[in-house]
Amino acid sequence: MDTNKPRQQFVFIKTHKTGSTTSVNIFQRYVIYHNVTPLIAKATGYVSWPFPPAETDYVHTPGEHYDVMFGHMVYNKTWLQSKFPTNAPYISLIREPLSHLKSCMSFYSLPKLLKITSTNPIKTFLQNPWKYKNLSEAYFSFCKVTWDGTRNHLAFDLGYPTEGADDMEAAERYIKELEYDMTLVLLLEHLDESLVLLRRLMCWEMQDVLYDTAPKNVKNYSYKSYNPTPEELANLRRWKAVDYRLYDTFNRSLWRKIAGQGPDFYRELHHYRELKQNISWFCHGEQHRKSNLTLTVKTSQWSPQFVVDARYCKEIATTSLDMMREIRQKESFKVDKRWEIVLPVINVLSIIEGRPTFKYKIERMEYQKELRRKIPKRKTHKKKRNHG
Repeated sequence: MDTNKPRQQFVFIKTHKTGSTTSVNIFQRYVIYHNVTPLIAKATGYVSWPFPPAETDYVHTPGEHYDVMFGHMVYNKTWLQSKFPTNAPYISLIREPLSHLKSCMSFYSLPKLLKITSTNPIKTFLQNPWKYKNLSEAYFSFCKVTWDGTRNHLAFDLGYPTEGADDMEAAERYIKELEYDMTLVLLLEHLDESLVLLRRLMCWEMQDVLYDTAPKNVKNYSYKSYNPTPEELANLRRWKAVDYRLYDTFNRSLWRKIAGQGPDFYRELHHYRELKQNISWFCHGEQHRKSNLTLTVKTSQWSPQFVVDARYCKEIATTSLDMMREIRQKESFKVDKRWEIVLPVINVLSIIEGRPTFKYKIERMEYQKELRRKIPKRKTHKKKRNHG
């Protein structure tokens, strides 16, 4: 195999609440700019959750040939190996477990699930996480799977079951296997280093891995900046032991791989950061005001010359949903709403409200229709007209 040839096949496992909106744009752009065939869902960005996709969940191509995948899906090695070449790189993204818990607490409305009413649910929860175990373990009835948004959500997205939270021997074995399987796991806290390493491992060009520096999906909530006490952090490390082991493993792995790149890695990293900032300024400034303007990025020792134009500026800032529409249009894939997946956050809200969970949106809609039919109609009494 030519080690300098760009690797145009990959599987990106998009995890929840890890800043993956920024990263997935890179993989989506790669599909748009290169002649590769994606495996994508029939209706949403979710290929399936939490089980491997059913035959009806994704768009089938002639000969069942797929080069890339970049959607939400719980990692399942057996299923993925049945769809992608054996040498396809596997990539994912994780983040530091405390910041991940904060993000999940807000996004999934976990204080409601846990029946925590304090103004700082993180502090309340971390004082004794085990107290909330019966509430935090949400049971998704449609697939008979238990999910815990407070515990090892990162590990769950990468294929480790909720029930294994206390079995650290099994977790160690699984993480070791995962480390062997994954070409690279990006770290949100070191995203630039991760992406420069990705470029090198994939033999991609610089414009392939640049991203827009404007914040995306940024939400503020009262406990976002809360720093737990040492005792609370110790509780968290025990409660999310698998996630911490996962993060620590891939943190070490990242720096070990970077060390193997040699001293010019950091020169490239400096160049990358400078370039990323300049392109973002250009796209949100001059180019935004005059759409015909272009910026020529000169050849460097890490990448050939390329031109930043209106299309490039638009696409680095485009949401993942809009990018999906563009990919569907490019591939002539039509949306089939019959197989639209119910997002996990919606199913969590259903559990909070005491309602059943569903895989497909159409099933949920039918359930809601049936509920409305069962609600007795209020009788209206016509007033008798007084003719006297």
